[in-house]
Amino acid sequence: MCGIVGILGRSAVAPLLVDALKRLEYRGYDSAGVATLEHGHIERRRAEGKLRNLELKLSDAPLMGAIGIGHTRWATHGRPNETNAHPHATDKLAVVHNGIIENFRPLREELQAKGVVFETETDTEVVAQLVTEEIVQGRSPVDALAATLPRLRGAFALVFLFDGEENLLIGARHGAPLAIGYGDGEMYFGSDALALAPFTDEISYLEDGDWAVLSRSGATIRDAQGGLAERPRQTVPVGSVIASKGNYRHFMAKEIYEQPEVVGRTLAHYVDFGRCAVRLPELPFSFADVSRLSISACGTAYYAGLVAKYWFERLARLPVEIDVASEFRYREAPLEPGQAALFVSQSGETADTLASLRYAKAHGQHTLSILNVPTSTMGRESAVVAPTLAGPEIGVASTKAFTCQLSVLLALAIGAARQRETLSQAEEQRLVEALVAVPSLMTEAFRTEAEIETISRELSKAKDVLYLGRGTSFPLALEGALKLKEISYIHAEGYAAGELKHGPIALIDETMPVIVIAPHDAVFEKTVSNMQEVAARGGRILLITDERGAAEAAMDTMATVIMPDCDPVVAPLIFAVPAQLLAYHTAVFMGKDVDQPRNLAKSVTVE
Repeated sequence: MCGIVGILGRSAVAPLLVDALKRLEYRGYDSAGVATLEHGHIERRRAEGKLRNLELKLSDAPLMGAIGIGHTRWATHGRPNETNAHPHATDKLAVVHNGIIENFRPLREELQAKGVVFETETDTEVVAQLVTEEIVQGRSPVDALAATLPRLRGAFALVFLFDGEENLLIGARHGAPLAIGYGDGEMYFGSDALALAPFTDEISYLEDGDWAVLSRSGATIRDAQGGLAERPRQTVPVGSVIASKGNYRHFMAKEIYEQPEVVGRTLAHYVDFGRCAVRLPELPFSFADVSRLSISACGTAYYAGLVAKYWFERLARLPVEIDVASEFRYREAPLEPGQAALFVSQSGETADTLASLRYAKAHGQHTLSILNVPTSTMGRESAVVAPTLAGPEIGVASTKAFTCQLSVLLALAIGAARQRETLSQAEEQRLVEALVAVPSLMTEAFRTEAEIETISRELSKAKDVLYLGRGTSFPLALEGALKLKEISYIHAEGYAAGELKHGPIALIDETMPVIVIAPHDAVFEKTVSNMQEVAARGGRILLITDERGAAEAAMDTMATVIMPDCDPVVAPLIFAVPAQLLAYHTAVFMGKDVDQPRNLAKSVTVE
């Protein structure tokens, strides 16, 4: 969610901290700050808003310390202002924090009863004051952390800088990611390998409950029980984490256009092109032995899972139960041991999905996660990881991660169907050929961009928009509506087209744009009937279909966007492109911050 950086360097680190934080801007934030030791004492610079505001403060009052911490904050407790911005500090330490301390209220009351005065509205200041109390009682910084960490409940990553300690940073994680970077006489903390890419390609990921003591000579890691722990060092190629906009105006546009490449790269991992067959990851179970599959995810990843429900049930005849992870983790679903549970997440750190994974494991499920970051917490805790090879996705609104997730899910569904003998070898070959054609079909879909850009100018005038679809186009309607409201802030809703008469039709009038996603498939005629109901009430229809669908619909529309012909099974991957472009150009025309929409964060690592 927020971004954390810590540097034990050999020269002034403040500019390096800010540059590293810029690499984490995609996570979403509303304030930023850094702290360094100046002649052994803590000095801070903090600012509300974007990092350029912090840079102005540092320009007016530079920091020259060779050790420091930095943070971009997305407000959970307390308003997004300079007072609540991190780092938080006492006369003994400064701290940056991602996550939520769930029991901060009783801890705060305990400290206030001892006379501690709080300056902020945040849960983080409680941590700063607790550790300070331990130091005042005579404990060393390391011992103070050892005494404090067991008292904290919640999901958090913490990095501490201590007054008078020029060669010491301490970090801890529970539920939120934190990594250690190794340099030549320098050491680093980062909430994301992307932040550390300019400094080092050698990374260790802390595991849940770990805390680490850094000096310029190395790191000492302890586990939740306080015992010494070794965490493997991994070489992370710099090119795999460095991202730039290239010639594009926004990361989102760049990532939309990267889809043919990254989907092709992902498919190459799961398809034997020579045999036109799916190559499943090594599984500790066979889909033939599974009677029910549970899928859990959040946001866009949930909609990818919803499309997969249609694929698994139709192709593999495997019943699928799918839940939003924030509901699944709490509804105490009965799970029969030995069944399979599938989890989808771009970051692999999504708090609710991670909790759902742990629930499934505790109930004897085979766990399989589809992730863009295989080294993430979910990757390390899943029995099997099916990677999406989308590369870093910087824009908050997911695009290429979504279509890569769909690619993996369809490959898995085809592989499951073969294991369950519900699909012949010839049928598998046909579907794989359709999959292999997806990257080129996506490229064809980009030819509609100029038309979509024109349509978006009209769409930007709307206050409400309705998206309709049937079959696998229903989840795509949900995703299209989500994209529009995420980045343009226009209210939009996605509905199953068959539900139109059960309420939404009351909204239809001449001011209501209705976006219909309708490839020519087995349910196309039914969708046309729903469009006629909209037209009869003066609704303005934007039809996204293929040539055959446009010819058979034969309706007056606000506009009709023609997609390339494709097998209906792979249509969600192709038809995702116009849905993404429509949201993107509408938001751009309205002057919105496309890559960092308000109130949103890329990786939701708290509830």
